[in-house]
Amino acid sequence: MDTHLSAAHWIYLAGIVIILVTMALRKNIVVPAVIATLLTAWVFSGSIVTGLASIFNASLVAAHELFNIFLIIAFVTAMLGALREMGADRLMVTPFRRVMRAGTSSFVILAIVTYVISLFFWPTPAVPLVGAVLIPVAIRAGLSPLSVGMVIAIAGQGMALSSDYIIKVAPGISATAAGVDTDSVADKAMVLSLIVGLVALAITYLTQRRTWQKPSPDLLVAWENKADKFGVPTKEDRPGPDGVDGTGAGLRIDAPVPAGGGGGGGADANAPIAPIATIVLDDAVPDPVDAPKSLSAKVFAVMVPLAYLSFIVYLLLGKFTSLVPPLKGGDAAGIVGGIAAMLLFAACLTTDKRTFLESSSTHIVDGLVFAFKAMGIVLPIAGFFFIGNGDFSARILGMSEDATGPALLFDLINAALSHVAPNAFIVAFTVLFVGVIAGLEGSGFSGLPLTGSLAGALGDAAGMDPATLAAIGQMGNIWSGGGTLVAWSSLVAVAGFARVPVLTLARKCFLPVMAGLVLSTVFAILVF
Repeated sequence: MDTHLSAAHWIYLAGIVIILVTMALRKNIVVPAVIATLLTAWVFSGSIVTGLASIFNASLVAAHELFNIFLIIAFVTAMLGALREMGADRLMVTPFRRVMRAGTSSFVILAIVTYVISLFFWPTPAVPLVGAVLIPVAIRAGLSPLSVGMVIAIAGQGMALSSDYIIKVAPGISATAAGVDTDSVADKAMVLSLIVGLVALAITYLTQRRTWQKPSPDLLVAWENKADKFGVPTKEDRPGPDGVDGTGAGLRIDAPVPAGGGGGGGADANAPIAPIATIVLDDAVPDPVDAPKSLSAKVFAVMVPLAYLSFIVYLLLGKFTSLVPPLKGGDAAGIVGGIAAMLLFAACLTTDKRTFLESSSTHIVDGLVFAFKAMGIVLPIAGFFFIGNGDFSARILGMSEDATGPALLFDLINAALSHVAPNAFIVAFTVLFVGVIAGLEGSGFSGLPLTGSLAGALGDAAGMDPATLAAIGQMGNIWSGGGTLVAWSSLVAVAGFARVPVLTLARKCFLPVMAGLVLSTVFAILVF
């Protein structure tokens, strides 16, 4: 490399390498990121005081850039909590049971419902919801448990979360790190996610179809008998009424998964855990689908999808016509949160008018707690990568407002490329590979600052749009760590509901997902 690189550049490079190695070892990367931030700032400024202050400043800058994402997560989670109390969440998917009569129809409906719910609300609520309502129907229709697990993982944790087109958390992080527009990354990520997902689902359909059987109630009975083997509670160990969820729907809080893993992708394998619902298959407990529901639950089961469907129509009209003004990324994300907040208040008011104010506040607090559990780990990690970005480094290093901060990562990339002729295929697949490696620690989002920063630094040199490279890196990050390829991610939740070994599920998903990632990357290089 060129001799003009300073000691701070080499410290920063060492920090990136250590973080990648730590990810590959499936360890928490917060401590390495914080120490690398300290050392980089210390060596660059020559002051230990600046180095110590940079630890706080880096997370503060990252929080300033990403806090809108936290608020959206909080409002959506709060709304889902209110809907869950009245049982409206399950009613939103029950109509699909009527058309799941055979293997192929169940495969398609399971993929569509999982994708739509995960796209709007993230996979965290989608997995328990689909697991409670649709998985037993799919099993009875002839799908094998492994097929069910693959479909849910690919459609939810993979295809929906990797684009994150509605809530736009992932493209927001990628775009911020790459220094490009969020909408540009989101649009490209949506196309790439559909290519990866459809390819993976097609391969899954072709390879798993031979394992399907004729529809029969006996298949459901046999599947239910696997409860002990995969940790699903049976009648003997089922808790009393306190162990059943607030709807009385026969669900109990049991199996822990990484908080936000696959739902926000923001946590890793060692992060705090958040409980998910596990099905209790007991004749004494009524089926959550068949349990009586109030009129308000039925109204909200229709109102919520219609509200977001109307928003999508408005979004599309603004993007492709002149009938309504187009929405920017920040505006669209704000509307998602605003709709969620108003639906939350309406649901709480309907459920209990006397405690409406208190219950609304409680749900918002719960949403904020979940948001920080799911995404809080991203802040110190993003802070380290932001210190290598000239747009943010001055603030982190405590430099004056009109000062230009160092672009450490950009300098490193340019020094490396001075000895290698940049090639679009090499650069694109390098960013994809880094994204896949970054996802190995079980988080779909913590590697996004790295791939985004690489995209911003490599894009122009390789003759590619940095937004395209950021979208490619986002695919690698989330399809790997969001819950399709590694067994220590939220894939464990999918495996638990489908009652299949999580290592088997991860192994079976590998070929379909990697084939989709390769094809989508080639498409991005040739078309975008």
